[in-house]
Amino acid sequence: MSELVSARLRLRPWRAEDRAPFLALNAEPEVQRYLRPMTRTDLEVWLDRIDQQFVSHGWGPWAVEDLASATLIGLCGLAPVAWEAFFTPAVEIGWRLATRWQGRGLAREAAETVLDFAFGPVGLDRVVAFTVPANTASWGLMERLGMRRLGAFDHPKLPEGDPLRPHIVYEITASAWREAPERRAPGMAGA
Repeated sequence: MSELVSARLRLRPWRAEDRAPFLALNAEPEVQRYLRPMTRTDLEVWLDRIDQQFVSHGWGPWAVEDLASATLIGLCGLAPVAWEAFFTPAVEIGWRLATRWQGRGLAREAAETVLDFAFGPVGLDRVVAFTVPANTASWGLMERLGMRRLGAFDHPKLPEGDPLRPHIVYEITASAWREAPERRAPGMAGA
């Protein structure tokens, strides 16, 4: 399984000891504000699916670790979109950081590292990202990454009337990513 390293972060496969801290991270009000509520069982199932995705593809949503302290600070990575929408089939990039690690440019650094990997060794042609319109920090990051807004959709995994159901979606192509190297952090090393 691949591990990615940037200036301040290590993106690595998940370990058994990551589960409890990741469950705690997902319970933080600032983290879950724009996300579908998940029970402990939901999160355990999700982490099991992530493990299987790494086995199947060699990539997925990595555990994000601060290099200096070796602390698990969140998640960032790739996942195939498993439902139909106007922009599928697609591979999504997503990120989630513990509240105390937000606002330091770490989500951007992690996302840039993942996009370098997606458009390099993985050979993807395009990557999408989506969120609720109120999540200005997330779609602002999408725009800083050079992604362009494709439109809006209702998330099919959320019921009618759920305030989190309306989403916006962005995309970036491999050629657009390669044409704007100044947008990316210096160097990413894969192991």
